[in-house]
Amino acid sequence: MTSGQGGTGGQYGQGDPGQGWNAPPPPPAQYPGYGPAPSAPTGYGAPAPMERPFAVRAGLGAFIANLILGLIGAAIAFASIDTLVAQALAAENVDVTISDDVLRTAVIAGYVVALVFAALQAMFIWFAWNGRNWARIVLWVLGGLGVVSGLASLGMATAPSTGFLTALSWFGFALTVAGIVLLAQKPANEWYRYRGWLRASGQGR
Repeated sequence: MTSGQGGTGGQYGQGDPGQGWNAPPPPPAQYPGYGPAPSAPTGYGAPAPMERPFAVRAGLGAFIANLILGLIGAAIAFASIDTLVAQALAAENVDVTISDDVLRTAVIAGYVVALVFAALQAMFIWFAWNGRNWARIVLWVLGGLGVVSGLASLGMATAPSTGFLTALSWFGFALTVAGIVLLAQKPANEWYRYRGWLRASGQGR
C-alpha cells in the first residue's frame, strides 16, 4: 500500500499531468486581447493609371506646330530682310531720318529675340510633355500673351511683313488658341494630377 502510494506520488509528483489534462494556450506575442492590425492593400489610395490623353497630345502638338511656323517665318524674314527694311522705310509711320543700317539692325535684333523665345518655349513644351504642370502654366501664360498681341495687331500693318509671313502669323495665332483650350480640358487636368502623384510617391520623374 505504501509502495503503491509512493508510486502514485512519484507518477504525479514528477510534473506529469496525467491523462485528460489539456495544456493552456500560449500567451500572445504582443498586445494581449488585440489581433494584429490588417495591412493596407497594395496601391491603396493610388489614382488609376493614366496614359497621356488626347487633350495633352493635341494641345502640345498645337504649340509645337506654332513653334515650327515661327521658325519658318524667322528663316524667311532673314532671307528677305532687304525687302522688309524697304517696306519699313516706305511706311508712312516710320521716321525717314532712320538710316538703313539702324533699321536693319533693329529688325535682326527682333528676330534674334524671337529665336531665343522659341528655344525657351521648346523647353517648356518638353517639360509639359513629361507631366510638369508648372510648364503647362507657363505655356498658358506665354500663349495668352501671344493671343493678346495677335488681337491687338488685328487689322494693323505697322510691322514690316509679307503676305506669307502674315498668313503664318494668323495660323500661329489659331494654333496657340487651340493649344490653350486643349490643355485646359478635364482629361489634361487629371493626367497632370496623376503625374504629380507619381513624382510625389517616387514612381516617376
